[in-house]
Amino acid sequence: MSPDPSAPRRRAILAVLGAALLFALAAACVKALGGAIPLAQLVFFRSVLALPLLLPLLLAAGGLAALRTTRPMGHLFRTLFGLGGMLAAFYGYATLPLAMVTALGFTMPLFLALLAAPLLGERPAAVRLAAALAGFAGVVLMLRPWRGDAPPTLPVLVVLAGALAWALAMITIRRLGAAGESGVAIVLWFALGSSVLSLFAALPVWVWPDARQWALLLGVGVVSALAQLLMTEAYRKGETTLVAPFEYSGILWTTLLGLLLWAEAPDGWDALGVLVLIGAGLALWRLDARGR
Repeated sequence: MSPDPSAPRRRAILAVLGAALLFALAAACVKALGGAIPLAQLVFFRSVLALPLLLPLLLAAGGLAALRTTRPMGHLFRTLFGLGGMLAAFYGYATLPLAMVTALGFTMPLFLALLAAPLLGERPAAVRLAAALAGFAGVVLMLRPWRGDAPPTLPVLVVLAGALAWALAMITIRRLGAAGESGVAIVLWFALGSSVLSLFAALPVWVWPDARQWALLLGVGVVSALAQLLMTEAYRKGETTLVAPFEYSGILWTTLLGLLLWAEAPDGWDALGVLVLIGAGLALWRLDARGR
């Protein structure tokens, strides 16, 4: 029997759906901690527990030689931007509905589209800029500032700043790749750098977790690392235009978890804003696929 040529595509879709579910579960673990563990300590556990899972990647790339780099400052900036994005997301999960934080996180490609011209020298088409601005209109619908039940401003701004930080991290990764840095070096230096920096930041405010908190911290670290591996496998098996739209399933998972565990029921404005935001993100992915 000849192999099914569509099997790798199906596996890629299942992998990205599984990754989105695992990221949602990790977010729920953060929210369940209820702010009892300092953010820096959360980031430390998230980062350091990923290292054992990355060890096979290091060995397959030739061991410690794979960490050689000619762009140490580039890796430092990538680490700082990534840490900023992680801290902002964790703060958001602890203070806002899960689905809202996930949706706001999808503004990252919108920021990326707007920053490509000044920071990468790219000239995005007017239609790309229009799609990005439409996405931010979706954010305004979610935040509904004209109503008295608007979400708290500070957490929203922090999460949006985190999405901006992730966009800057992506731009830094592009520059590192263009300079000849390997993907293995980029991934491992971030894991190592974020572990060390978050540990130094966590030590002055360290809180010894109880048994329940240890379980949740392990859940954050291990589940996030497994999700990252699944996401990597998805993009390795399937083309970006196939895989990327399924990342938005994360909003469905976090909506369900928020509803079941914390009775976080989105209203009509939330749903409309999320639909506009998803539509803008999908439009940008489609334009990328067409090289526009």
